Amino acid sequence: MATANTLSMSTLFPPQLTNKVFQLTRGKSVLDKLSSAEPIPFTGSQEFTFSLDNEIDVVAENGQKSAGGASIAAVKTIPIKVEYGMRVSDEFLNAAEEARINYLEPAVEGFAKKLARGRDIMAIYGVNPRTGSASTVIGTNNFLAKVSQAVTQANGETADALIERGIAQVQAGEGDVDGIALGNSLRADLAALTTSGGAKMYPDLAWGGTPDSINGQRVAAGPTVEYDATTKLCGIVGNFGDAYRWGYAKDISMEVIPYGDPDNTGVDLKGSNQVYLRFEAYIGWAILDPSQFCLIKRA
Repeated sequence: MATANTLSMSTLFPPQLTNKVFQLTRGKSVLDKLSSAEPIPFTGSQEFTFSLDNEIDVVAENGQKSAGGASIAAVKTIPIKVEYGMRVSDEFLNAAEEARINYLEPAVEGFAKKLARGRDIMAIYGVNPRTGSASTVIGTNNFLAKVSQAVTQANGETADALIERGIAQVQAGEGDVDGIALGNSLRADLAALTTSGGAKMYPDLAWGGTPDSINGQRVAAGPTVEYDATTKLCGIVGNFGDAYRWGYAKDISMEVIPYGDPDNTGVDLKGSNQVYLRFEAYIGWAILDPSQFCLIKRA
Protein backbone atom coordinates (compact mmCIF):
# COMPACT_ATOMS: atom_id res chain seq x y z
CA MET A 1 0.00 0.00 0.00
CA ALA A 2 1.29 3.47 -0.89
CA THR A 3 2.23 5.51 2.15
CA ALA A 4 3.26 8.91 0.82
CA ASN A 5 0.61 9.77 -1.75
CA THR A 6 -2.22 12.26 -1.71
CA LEU A 7 -5.17 10.00 -1.10
CA SER A 8 -8.53 10.95 -2.58
CA MET A 9 -11.51 10.05 -0.42
CA SER A 10 -13.42 9.23 -3.58
CA THR A 11 -10.94 6.52 -4.62
CA LEU A 12 -9.27 5.07 -1.54
CA PHE A 13 -12.20 5.34 0.85
CA PRO A 14 -15.93 4.77 0.42
CA PRO A 15 -17.71 7.69 -1.34
CA GLN A 16 -19.95 8.34 1.65
CA LEU A 17 -17.00 9.85 3.49
CA THR A 18 -16.63 12.62 0.91
CA ASN A 19 -20.35 13.32 1.06
CA LYS A 20 -20.34 13.17 4.82
CA VAL A 21 -18.02 16.15 5.18
CA PHE A 22 -20.59 18.53 3.75
CA GLN A 23 -23.62 16.63 5.00
CA LEU A 24 -22.42 17.01 8.57
CA THR A 25 -21.87 20.74 8.28
CA ARG A 26 -25.55 21.48 7.72
CA GLY A 27 -26.99 23.37 10.63
CA LYS A 28 -23.56 23.97 12.16
CA SER A 29 -22.94 27.23 10.34
CA VAL A 30 -25.23 30.23 10.75
CA LEU A 31 -24.68 31.51 7.21
CA ASP A 32 -25.09 28.05 5.69
CA LYS A 33 -28.50 27.70 7.26
CA LEU A 34 -29.68 30.97 5.71
CA SER A 35 -28.32 30.30 2.22
CA SER A 36 -27.77 27.39 -0.12
CA ALA A 37 -24.42 26.18 -1.43
CA GLU A 38 -23.45 25.92 -5.07
CA PRO A 39 -20.35 24.14 -6.43
CA ILE A 40 -17.58 26.55 -7.45
CA PRO A 41 -14.85 25.68 -9.99
CA PHE A 42 -11.25 26.01 -8.86
CA THR A 43 -10.84 28.95 -11.24
CA GLY A 44 -13.72 30.74 -9.53
CA SER A 45 -17.13 31.80 -10.75
CA GLN A 46 -18.46 35.18 -11.84
CA GLU A 47 -21.91 36.58 -11.28
CA PHE A 48 -23.36 39.83 -12.55
CA THR A 49 -25.56 42.21 -10.64
CA PHE A 50 -27.97 44.03 -12.91
CA SER A 51 -30.32 46.88 -12.08
CA LEU A 52 -32.52 49.33 -13.97
CA ASP A 53 -31.66 52.77 -12.64
CA ASN A 54 -34.86 54.76 -13.21
CA GLU A 55 -38.60 54.30 -13.01
CA ILE A 56 -40.79 53.51 -16.02
CA ASP A 57 -41.68 56.48 -18.17
CA VAL A 58 -45.11 57.62 -19.31
CA VAL A 59 -44.94 58.59 -22.96
CA ALA A 60 -47.67 60.51 -24.75
CA GLU A 61 -48.72 59.50 -28.23
CA ASN A 62 -45.97 60.62 -30.60
CA GLY A 63 -44.05 61.80 -27.53
CA GLN A 64 -40.30 61.54 -27.15
CA LYS A 65 -38.81 58.78 -25.04
CA SER A 66 -36.06 59.43 -22.50
CA ALA A 67 -33.19 57.21 -21.42
CA GLY A 68 -33.85 54.78 -18.61
CA GLY A 69 -30.35 53.55 -17.92
CA ALA A 70 -29.01 50.37 -16.40
CA SER A 71 -26.15 49.36 -14.16
CA ILE A 72 -24.25 46.09 -14.36
CA ALA A 73 -21.35 44.90 -12.26
CA ALA A 74 -19.37 41.68 -11.97
CA VAL A 75 -18.74 39.92 -8.67
CA LYS A 76 -16.26 37.06 -8.72
CA THR A 77 -16.16 34.24 -6.21
CA ILE A 78 -12.68 32.77 -5.87
CA PRO A 79 -12.34 29.64 -3.72
CA ILE A 80 -9.60 29.75 -1.13
CA LYS A 81 -7.78 26.76 0.30
CA VAL A 82 -8.23 25.85 3.94
CA GLU A 83 -6.54 22.98 5.74
CA TYR A 84 -6.51 21.07 8.98
CA GLY A 85 -3.94 18.49 9.99
CA MET A 86 -3.24 16.13 12.87
CA ARG A 87 -0.68 13.56 13.93
CA VAL A 88 -1.75 9.98 14.53
CA SER A 89 0.06 6.76 15.38
CA ASP A 90 1.64 5.01 12.39
CA GLU A 91 -0.49 2.00 13.28
CA PHE A 92 -2.96 3.71 10.96
CA LEU A 93 -0.88 2.63 7.96
CA ASN A 94 -0.87 -1.03 8.95
CA ALA A 95 -4.55 -1.28 9.82
CA ALA A 96 -7.07 -3.09 7.67
CA GLU A 97 -9.28 -0.91 5.46
CA GLU A 98 -12.25 -1.20 7.83
CA ALA A 99 -10.10 -0.16 10.76
CA ARG A 100 -8.76 2.82 8.81
CA ILE A 101 -12.31 3.91 8.09
CA ASN A 102 -13.14 3.75 11.81
CA TYR A 103 -10.00 5.76 12.52
CA LEU A 104 -10.95 8.41 9.97
CA GLU A 105 -14.61 8.87 10.88
CA PRO A 106 -14.04 11.08 13.95
CA ALA A 107 -11.35 13.00 12.07
CA VAL A 108 -13.70 13.67 9.16
CA GLU A 109 -16.48 14.67 11.53
CA GLY A 110 -14.19 17.05 13.37
CA PHE A 111 -12.97 18.58 10.11
CA ALA A 112 -16.57 19.09 9.00
CA LYS A 113 -17.38 21.04 12.16
CA LYS A 114 -14.24 23.16 11.91
CA LEU A 115 -14.98 23.82 8.25
CA ALA A 116 -18.51 25.01 9.03
CA ARG A 117 -17.38 27.25 11.90
CA GLY A 118 -14.48 28.59 9.86
CA ARG A 119 -16.71 29.56 6.93
CA ASP A 120 -18.73 31.85 9.19
CA ILE A 121 -15.68 33.41 10.80
CA MET A 122 -14.04 34.12 7.44
CA ALA A 123 -17.15 35.42 5.68
CA ILE A 124 -18.33 37.60 8.58
CA TYR A 125 -15.03 38.85 10.02
CA GLY A 126 -12.43 38.33 7.29
CA VAL A 127 -9.92 36.69 9.62
CA ASN A 128 -7.91 33.50 9.58
CA PRO A 129 -9.83 31.30 12.05
CA ARG A 130 -6.67 29.74 13.47
CA THR A 131 -4.80 32.95 14.19
CA GLY A 132 -7.69 35.37 14.66
CA SER A 133 -5.81 37.90 12.55
CA ALA A 134 -7.06 39.67 9.42
CA SER A 135 -6.36 37.55 6.34
CA THR A 136 -4.81 39.18 3.29
CA VAL A 137 -6.19 36.28 1.23
CA ILE A 138 -9.76 37.16 2.27
CA GLY A 139 -9.19 40.91 2.18
CA THR A 140 -12.42 42.90 2.23
CA ASN A 141 -14.58 39.96 1.18
CA ASN A 142 -16.48 39.86 4.46
CA PHE A 143 -19.62 41.34 6.00
CA LEU A 144 -17.86 43.70 8.41
CA ALA A 145 -15.83 45.26 5.61
CA LYS A 146 -18.48 45.40 2.89
CA VAL A 147 -21.71 46.19 4.77
CA SER A 148 -21.87 49.86 5.74
CA GLN A 149 -25.40 49.86 7.16
CA ALA A 150 -25.57 49.22 10.89
CA VAL A 151 -27.85 49.88 13.85
CA THR A 152 -26.56 50.11 17.41
CA GLN A 153 -28.70 49.21 20.39
CA ALA A 154 -29.92 52.26 22.27
CA ASN A 155 -30.14 52.40 26.05
CA GLY A 156 -33.17 50.37 27.13
CA GLU A 157 -34.00 49.25 23.60
CA THR A 158 -35.34 45.69 23.40
CA ALA A 159 -33.77 43.08 21.15
CA ASP A 160 -36.79 42.81 18.87
CA ALA A 161 -36.99 46.60 18.44
CA LEU A 162 -33.28 46.64 17.55
CA ILE A 163 -33.79 43.96 14.89
CA GLU A 164 -36.82 45.84 13.58
CA ARG A 165 -34.67 48.94 13.07
CA GLY A 166 -32.12 46.89 11.16
CA ILE A 167 -34.78 45.49 8.87
CA ALA A 168 -36.15 48.99 8.33
CA GLN A 169 -32.69 50.17 7.25
CA VAL A 170 -32.53 47.54 4.51
CA GLN A 171 -36.10 48.14 3.41
CA ALA A 172 -35.55 51.91 3.30
CA GLY A 173 -33.24 51.26 0.36
CA GLU A 174 -35.90 49.02 -1.18
CA GLY A 175 -33.95 45.91 -0.19
CA ASP A 176 -35.47 42.61 0.85
CA VAL A 177 -34.94 40.79 4.13
CA ASP A 178 -35.35 37.03 4.15
CA GLY A 179 -33.17 35.99 7.07
CA ILE A 180 -31.66 36.92 10.43
CA ALA A 181 -28.32 35.69 11.74
CA LEU A 182 -28.35 35.87 15.53
CA GLY A 183 -25.49 35.76 17.95
CA ASN A 184 -26.22 33.62 21.00
CA SER A 185 -26.56 36.64 23.29
CA LEU A 186 -29.09 38.31 20.99
CA ARG A 187 -31.01 35.04 20.75
CA ALA A 188 -31.06 34.87 24.57
CA ASP A 189 -32.30 38.48 24.81
CA LEU A 190 -35.18 37.65 22.48
CA ALA A 191 -35.97 34.51 24.47
CA ALA A 192 -36.20 36.56 27.67
CA LEU A 193 -38.80 39.00 26.35
CA THR A 194 -42.28 38.62 27.80
CA THR A 195 -45.69 40.13 27.22
CA SER A 196 -47.41 42.34 29.80
CA GLY A 197 -49.08 39.15 31.06
CA GLY A 198 -45.74 37.41 31.61
CA ALA A 199 -45.93 35.01 28.66
CA LYS A 200 -42.88 34.44 26.49
CA MET A 201 -42.99 36.55 23.34
CA TYR A 202 -40.78 34.08 21.50
CA PRO A 203 -41.36 30.73 23.23
CA ASP A 204 -39.56 28.76 20.50
CA LEU A 205 -36.32 30.44 21.57
CA ALA A 206 -36.64 29.38 25.21
CA TRP A 207 -34.10 26.97 26.69
CA GLY A 208 -31.66 27.49 23.83
CA GLY A 209 -34.17 26.70 21.10
CA THR A 210 -33.27 27.69 17.56
CA PRO A 211 -36.36 27.53 15.34
CA ASP A 212 -36.04 27.76 11.57
CA SER A 213 -38.19 30.90 11.43
CA ILE A 214 -39.69 33.63 13.61
CA ASN A 215 -42.45 35.95 12.42
CA GLY A 216 -42.03 34.59 8.91
CA GLN A 217 -38.29 35.29 8.75
CA ARG A 218 -35.70 32.52 8.52
CA VAL A 219 -33.51 32.49 11.61
CA ALA A 220 -30.17 30.93 12.48
CA ALA A 221 -28.23 31.41 15.70
CA GLY A 222 -24.72 30.55 16.79
CA PRO A 223 -21.54 31.79 18.45
CA THR A 224 -19.73 32.57 15.20
CA VAL A 225 -21.81 35.73 14.72
CA GLU A 226 -20.22 37.15 17.90
CA TYR A 227 -16.77 35.68 17.26
CA ASP A 228 -15.00 38.99 17.97
CA ALA A 229 -16.65 40.77 20.90
CA THR A 230 -14.66 43.96 20.26
CA THR A 231 -16.71 44.63 17.12
CA LYS A 232 -19.98 44.65 19.15
CA LEU A 233 -21.60 42.64 16.35
CA CYS A 234 -24.50 40.50 17.57
CA GLY A 235 -26.59 39.93 14.43
CA ILE A 236 -27.04 40.44 10.71
CA VAL A 237 -30.32 40.94 8.85
CA GLY A 238 -30.63 40.83 5.10
CA ASN A 239 -31.27 39.05 1.85
CA PHE A 240 -29.20 35.90 2.33
CA GLY A 241 -31.07 33.99 -0.38
CA ASP A 242 -30.25 36.34 -3.27
CA ALA A 243 -27.46 38.70 -2.20
CA TYR A 244 -25.06 36.19 -0.63
CA ARG A 245 -23.47 33.21 -2.37
CA TRP A 246 -21.17 30.49 -1.11
CA GLY A 247 -19.93 27.16 -2.33
CA TYR A 248 -17.04 24.76 -2.48
CA ALA A 249 -14.83 23.27 -5.14
CA LYS A 250 -15.70 19.66 -5.86
CA ASP A 251 -12.55 17.84 -4.79
CA ILE A 252 -11.70 17.42 -1.12
CA SER A 253 -8.35 15.81 -0.46
CA MET A 254 -6.78 13.99 2.42
CA GLU A 255 -3.04 13.52 2.42
CA VAL A 256 -1.24 10.90 4.52
CA ILE A 257 2.29 12.15 5.27
CA PRO A 258 4.63 9.60 6.91
CA TYR A 259 7.91 11.55 6.85
CA GLY A 260 9.30 14.90 7.91
CA ASP A 261 7.82 17.67 10.03
CA PRO A 262 4.75 18.90 8.09
CA ASP A 263 3.32 20.96 10.95
CA ASN A 264 6.65 22.63 11.79
CA THR A 265 6.69 21.43 15.39
CA GLY A 266 10.30 20.25 15.31
CA VAL A 267 9.32 16.59 15.86
CA ASP A 268 10.11 14.14 13.07
CA LEU A 269 7.22 11.84 12.18
CA LYS A 270 9.26 8.73 11.41
CA GLY A 271 11.32 9.14 14.54
CA SER A 272 8.16 9.33 16.62
CA ASN A 273 6.21 6.48 14.97
CA GLN A 274 3.62 8.93 13.70
CA VAL A 275 1.93 9.90 10.45
CA TYR A 276 0.25 13.16 9.62
CA LEU A 277 -3.28 13.43 8.24
CA ARG A 278 -3.97 16.65 6.36
CA PHE A 279 -7.45 17.61 5.14
CA GLU A 280 -7.87 20.34 2.55
CA ALA A 281 -10.89 22.00 1.01
CA TYR A 282 -11.53 24.91 -1.34
CA ILE A 283 -14.42 27.19 -0.41
CA GLY A 284 -15.57 30.58 -1.62
CA TRP A 285 -18.28 33.17 -1.01
CA ALA A 286 -19.46 36.54 -2.28
CA ILE A 287 -21.64 39.35 -0.95
CA LEU A 288 -23.33 40.38 -4.19
CA ASP A 289 -25.11 43.46 -2.85
CA PRO A 290 -23.95 44.82 0.54
CA SER A 291 -26.87 47.28 0.62
CA GLN A 292 -29.18 44.30 1.14
CA PHE A 293 -27.75 43.74 4.64
CA CYS A 294 -27.58 45.56 7.96
CA LEU A 295 -25.31 44.82 10.91
CA ILE A 296 -26.85 44.64 14.38
CA LYS A 297 -24.53 45.90 17.12
CA ARG A 298 -24.38 46.40 20.85
CA ALA A 299 -23.71 49.85 22.26
